Amino acid sequence: MKKHILILFSILLLAASLIYGQSQNEGYTAIKGAHIIPVVGEDIPVGTILIKDKLIEAVGKDIVIPASARIVDGTGLYAYPGMIDSFCFLSLSEISSIPATIDYRETGRINPQVRSVEALRPDSMHIPITRSNGITAALVVPSGGLIAGQSGLIRLTGWTPGEMVIKSPVAMHVEFPSLGRRGFQREQEPREEASKQVIELKDWLNKARFYQKRKQAAAKNMLLQMPEFDEKLEFLHPVVNGELPLMISVHADKDIRAAIKFVQEEKIKAIFFGMTQGWKVAEEIAKAGIPVVFGSLYDMPPSWEDGYDALYRNPAALQKAGVKIAFSSQSASLAKDLPYHAAKAAAFGLEKREALKAVTINPAEILGVADIMGSLEKGKLANIVLANGDILELRTTISRVFIDGQEIDFSSRYTELLDKYKPRLKQKK
Repeated sequence: MKKHILILFSILLLAASLIYGQSQNEGYTAIKGAHIIPVVGEDIPVGTILIKDKLIEAVGKDIVIPASARIVDGTGLYAYPGMIDSFCFLSLSEISSIPATIDYRETGRINPQVRSVEALRPDSMHIPITRSNGITAALVVPSGGLIAGQSGLIRLTGWTPGEMVIKSPVAMHVEFPSLGRRGFQREQEPREEASKQVIELKDWLNKARFYQKRKQAAAKNMLLQMPEFDEKLEFLHPVVNGELPLMISVHADKDIRAAIKFVQEEKIKAIFFGMTQGWKVAEEIAKAGIPVVFGSLYDMPPSWEDGYDALYRNPAALQKAGVKIAFSSQSASLAKDLPYHAAKAAAFGLEKREALKAVTINPAEILGVADIMGSLEKGKLANIVLANGDILELRTTISRVFIDGQEIDFSSRYTELLDKYKPRLKQKK
């Protein structure tokens, strides 16, 4: 009896070791034969990307592929890192004309405690449409008021909001008051009122600093009373400590100068968003070392005097001045068009390589996630796009998309409509 038990135990042990050995080789996917564009470093005309679970295991020409690996034929295709939308409302807005489907705007003017990732909608129909065009991550932002709240970076896949979040918070969002007219647009607020708002913003940061000092003093001295809990000031702590950047929405050249001065006086980290007249003060922005995220290039030019192509020339001017730039869709329904904003800038003077960086590695660096995404390198998340040509070109077809090493299904509302009306076209013929 004991002999039988010993034999059975040995068999089970052997089976377990075989299963463990197989599990060690499971999770491998090899994209073979593609023209690899890692964004950082030289292109690899015919190479292999080896994926293990969520991460890129190796990138190069002569990569040893495990026997158990799933092979993806990349012959004739170009491999790019997944693109990153640096400012959008994906999963926060479905139909712009129906308020009940919009979750990126809160009531009130001062809302540092608002976190955009708490309102995520994983089943948004815009997500599958967007990722099928090569976008794999997005910064989803709150809006409204003077201090709108905190943004979060999400992956464009996941069953729950928690599964989607890559990093939160990423930035605190502020709408910088306009101190002057913006071209042909009507002035939204008198200069005096705008100046008061700048002072108000400074007051909130000073309150946060004083609140923090009181807490620290009370923690060290039992005789001092701990200040009453203030949620707004608590959430401003990382900003005044230099841990969390302010993403400041600012547009006109006068306002940009005022925003630079504000950042320097307050000694805070900052990212500028919008920047429609940034080209007028490009050298000053570069000197201040503040990165820039552009708003939608579908907008009208800020001033007729600037020229119809001012928005398209703007990215090239800032990049050539030495400013780190990134593009955004500033949308939910049009987030799929992110690569075409970069393409427009490339058509008006921005080098193609820099345009590609501005939707991949640059946003990763600006948003503080360059260690895990933004390029095709060993150890980074396997966010990979396979296309039959230049990813920024409208005519290019995206063949496959991988997010965290998993191939993404391309079915979406668009494919549903295509399947629905295909039979109708055949009937007409």
